[in-house]
Amino acid sequence: MTETPIASEQRLLLSDFSLEMTGKDVAELREATIPPGTRINVTFLGNEDLAMRVAAARAVKRQGCVPVPHVSARRLTSEQELRKFLAALRAEGAADEIFVVGGDPSEPHGPYDDALSVIESGALEEYGVGKVSITGYPEGHPDISDIELWSSLSEKYAAITRRGIRAEIITQFGFDVDPVLDWIETAREKGIDAPVRIGVPGPAGVRRLLRFAGRFGVGAGASIARKYGLSLTNLMGTAGPDRFLRTLATDYHPARHGKVGLHFYTFGGLRATSDWITNFRKEG
Repeated sequence: MTETPIASEQRLLLSDFSLEMTGKDVAELREATIPPGTRINVTFLGNEDLAMRVAAARAVKRQGCVPVPHVSARRLTSEQELRKFLAALRAEGAADEIFVVGGDPSEPHGPYDDALSVIESGALEEYGVGKVSITGYPEGHPDISDIELWSSLSEKYAAITRRGIRAEIITQFGFDVDPVLDWIETAREKGIDAPVRIGVPGPAGVRRLLRFAGRFGVGAGASIARKYGLSLTNLMGTAGPDRFLRTLATDYHPARHGKVGLHFYTFGGLRATSDWITNFRKEG
């Protein structure tokens, strides 16, 4: 049977996806069915410590996947803490790829004000980091202007490439394809050619998805919710990103948008998300 163009594009997008886990998800990771070589981001949360983060990266490696540990700039209390973390990751063979983000604290806990200050510290390449992922915000940020966001993204991209490190962008999740693809086109027009992983919320309860959307400033109006498959009248229901992915597969054009993959935020759980992806790929 000949594949339809949409099914073909869906498979292309899902051929290169990444997942996200916390330090507490190691047991769930072992139970999940995840293709070998899948990139798995490991968070850097306030309720986690170095040992937990390193153990999670180690578990990802042992699972046959690629760990992408997070570094939350404003959570770092000192240069020594950054170097200790990178050294521990290198000892596990888990320092090849890093995701650097400013982080939730409004004030830095140490010398790093933002992701750029970590990138420009020189520590990443010293410990063997060859690829750095940074954040993109297609729907903006509740506390940062669009002008500042674009300036910051351009500076981080330039700093990474200037150091001979590969760059990648992971976008904040959303429920609407249009602003994501518009944002990617704008990035390309600005000369930002790094591969982009589009943030997608994995299957989860509607109430939970909306809570995260509110926390991160993601638009979830009634019309967008309907288009995505969220029911604002049935907050006890669940929703997956199937409509989002089918629309993305239709509207994504490699010539305009460049290299694009997917990054699943596992709000409903790592195992549930990986199972959902497996089933969706089979259904096409």
